[in-house]
Amino acid sequence: MLKVSSDKIDHDNRTLKEIKHHYEIEVQLADKLRNANTEERRYLYTNVYNELFNRVPSHPQLVDKTSQDVRLRRVASEMVLVKRFISRDTIFLEVGAGDCWFSKEVAKVVHHVIAIDVSHRIIQGVNVPSNVTIMLSDGTNIPVKYNSIDVVYSNQLMEHLHPDDAKEQLRSILVSLRPSGFYICVTPNKLNGPHDISRGFDDIASGFHLKEYLNSELHDIFVDVGFRNICFIAYFRHKVFIIPKSIVLSLEKFLLLLPSEYRKVISSMTISRELLGVRIVGRK
Repeated sequence: MLKVSSDKIDHDNRTLKEIKHHYEIEVQLADKLRNANTEERRYLYTNVYNELFNRVPSHPQLVDKTSQDVRLRRVASEMVLVKRFISRDTIFLEVGAGDCWFSKEVAKVVHHVIAIDVSHRIIQGVNVPSNVTIMLSDGTNIPVKYNSIDVVYSNQLMEHLHPDDAKEQLRSILVSLRPSGFYICVTPNKLNGPHDISRGFDDIASGFHLKEYLNSELHDIFVDVGFRNICFIAYFRHKVFIIPKSIVLSLEKFLLLLPSEYRKVISSMTISRELLGVRIVGRK
């Protein structure tokens, strides 16, 4: 029997029945990805996301119940994060662009934007300005020329990749960047997760968050792939701060020593969420 902690379900304002329906289908489809081999995953990313959107018509990405003002505030906060890395001449790539709200905002201040997603259903009918190009990906490959991009950005993407595909996508991002280009990666920290539809149902992510990371884990992957000058960024009170790597990694080490019940409480505090929230920047 499915056990639900209703006080922890804060995904959106759907009914519990709708959320349970979404949960059950997403876990089923996520298991397909988790158990698939490398070749099967080449087409499965697109297939399972399209199937999810077809079978869950109440999905928030299809039926947006967030006011336009809230969405604009979210986009504005993302702009605060990336604006120090972009200019009028920038070629900008967003991986996991969804409905392209953020890509369209960035397009107002850069030369060109490439918006990539795996599902044609979510980008179907999206209107974009002339300096935005929409592309489909197989989930790991970045379908652009080598050394052609100045800044790559992803928000809530890394956790959706099969762990075996994470390095492959990072390598593809790295070779797409021009020398000294930047990859800005925003992804939830597993210490205060799960952050997908399984929150309130399971103790660890079991939906389309195929792996939620520690900062230390992502740092090591970035280093292994070949990124340099890696730093962590915190966003607090509408300002962006570069946080010393030692502080971020030491906090994680400390929390991992605590019993799980204390770790959950402390890691969910506002200051901890900001220090733990993964906003990692790697330079080519």
